Amino acid sequence: MLLGNRVIAVLPAYNAESTVARTVAAIARDVVDDILLVDDGSSDHTVEVAKSLGLKVFRHERNLGYGANQKTCYTEALRLGADIVVMLHPDYQYDPRLAPAMAGMIASGVYDTVIASRILGGTARAGGMPLYKYVANRLLTAAQNMLLGSKLSEFHTGYRAFSRKVLESLPLLANSDDFVFDNQMLAQIIGLGYSIGEVSCPTKYFPEASSINFSRSVTYGLGVLGTSVRFRLARWGWIQPNIFSASPKFRLPRAHQHSDLSPRAVAVANQPEAGLAPDHAG
Repeated sequence: MLLGNRVIAVLPAYNAESTVARTVAAIARDVVDDILLVDDGSSDHTVEVAKSLGLKVFRHERNLGYGANQKTCYTEALRLGADIVVMLHPDYQYDPRLAPAMAGMIASGVYDTVIASRILGGTARAGGMPLYKYVANRLLTAAQNMLLGSKLSEFHTGYRAFSRKVLESLPLLANSDDFVFDNQMLAQIIGLGYSIGEVSCPTKYFPEASSINFSRSVTYGLGVLGTSVRFRLARWGWIQPNIFSASPKFRLPRAHQHSDLSPRAVAVANQPEAGLAPDHAG
């Protein structure tokens, strides 16, 4: 609990058995009330490790994609009563110790959203970010700031915090189920006029840390540019894409609601001998 706000950390996981324990151990439990992990059809023992750590665990029966994983993360966190949700990759690439600072920037009422930037502080390359990714990050961020009218240091971090108000108002179900989901989400936040704060975050690149390959990176980059162009065209009134729609059908379902647009997830009981709980709409 932080300034009267219930804080929940969500971990979108895929084959993270070797890093999830380190990530969870570094999360400040005196501030973070609950930790929720969504496993996206991993082929390793991510679910078993998460259960042994006492996390609330949800599992997609098959791999649905990074964006679909986050849709489940936010849906279930809101159902658990979160006022602030911190999204952190469980690969230990980002420093979990920053979660209280990020949540505090929202709990104080100063910001609606906070992102942990690998670019602020100039530690990205020192932490092992490949040169081609660093250059792509800088070029894509410059293009997006121009098209979106923003001034963020980067758009591509996997460490973010959101107020409940933000998560309930964005048309997240219209977003991609793939990696560009993150980028579409920031464009939506900017489009609705929510405030975004940034903190400097050191990063670590190592074999167990998740990373997309070069071809997926190219696909992601094209998706990022496409999102920004659609944002600008929508602002000019030339198109009306669903990702910038005001229709409630594209928002996350509220408690006790379900949506045909949501991914399907099952809640995994923490007791090793227990089976799967009834299905939840993620």
